[in-house]
Amino acid sequence: MKYLLLSYTPAAAWDGATADVASEEAMAAFAAYQRFERELTETGELVGSEGLGHPVVSATVRPTPAGVVATDGPFAELKEVLASFAVIDVASRERAVEIASRIVEALGEPIEIRPIMGEDFTA
Repeated sequence: MKYLLLSYTPAAAWDGATADVASEEAMAAFAAYQRFERELTETGELVGSEGLGHPVVSATVRPTPAGVVATDGPFAELKEVLASFAVIDVASRERAVEIASRIVEALGEPIEIRPIMGEDFTA
């Protein structure tokens, strides 16, 4: 079954002016995560993983009474922002939790686990 792992970071900790310059602490966390990613690649459980751009360069498209409108920035002001995602393909929810726990240990930030609705969800 496939799961989407969503990694969040505190909005206040992610400064738009310095978002493209990672701290030493962040680089060490990324290195630990990349080692774990290689393990998941070897087991065939990692489908893909990507970091996301800073929310200040995002856009939101929404319906309005006047029609569809695109605005700069995220959909809503949040205390936490989505920083990255990974897709895994594992045998069970328990394995997804194990993997997310290892990522939390490496990155120090919360992970949300969401099942991907695919053929496993068909009637």
